[in-house]
Amino acid sequence: MAFTSNRGAEDALLKAWVGDAVRLCGRRSSPCFVGFLDLRQCEAAKGMLKNAGDVDTELFGGFADAERRMLGVFPPYIQPNSSAFPIETLVFGYRNGVPLCHRDFLGTILGCGVKREKVGDILCGDGIAVVFVGKDIAGFLETQITKVGGEGVSLIQNYQGELPAAYSFQELDGTVASPRLDAVVKTAAGLSREEAGRWIEAGLVSVNHIPRISVSFIIKENDILSIRSVGRFRVQKIGPETRKGRLFISLLKYI
Repeated sequence: MAFTSNRGAEDALLKAWVGDAVRLCGRRSSPCFVGFLDLRQCEAAKGMLKNAGDVDTELFGGFADAERRMLGVFPPYIQPNSSAFPIETLVFGYRNGVPLCHRDFLGTILGCGVKREKVGDILCGDGIAVVFVGKDIAGFLETQITKVGGEGVSLIQNYQGELPAAYSFQELDGTVASPRLDAVVKTAAGLSREEAGRWIEAGLVSVNHIPRISVSFIIKENDILSIRSVGRFRVQKIGPETRKGRLFISLLKYI
């Protein structure tokens, strides 16, 4: 019950943010922005904007495959443009071989008193981290962050290299009796069909960042499956049928 209550409070706050952005956009005749939003919030915001009136919207997080994205609300006579988003890219360098990760950088940034919605994706590679933040806090963070996880880091100006990979995956292949949610969760989580059903009905499973409590919900290719305490999966392929009438399934687990 606490989980449901927290989510309800989060959605109420998001609804207020989205409503304010729409009203300010109309009043000022200029783009307004909300974010950064996580994947579930992005989907929720889309639903909140269905009856928003005469505005255009876009979600953008600083690069094409960003997971956390700002919501931009634009007047109808201004074409939504990613270059209009108030996003700054900070690039930090550190010693090669030092295993700094997303959690290390996020903890350091939040420890500076920055709110979570001001921070977008954090991409960590060998000796480099690329952090997407709101422009209004970029200058502050440039002066504050000199160590992360006990390791000295330095700001790299005018970085022109490639972005570190956003995700790594582990491929999981198997068969399912059908594309129903309980069958796919069974394979992804290594549960029995009955256990998978209980997890779903307990609200521990989301599809495309929306909680689903129906065991018979049909899964499609490219759906994102999130299972609490297990992980997140992309459904890469469903089918063809085996000789015994089951379906081959290929999943990519985010690692």
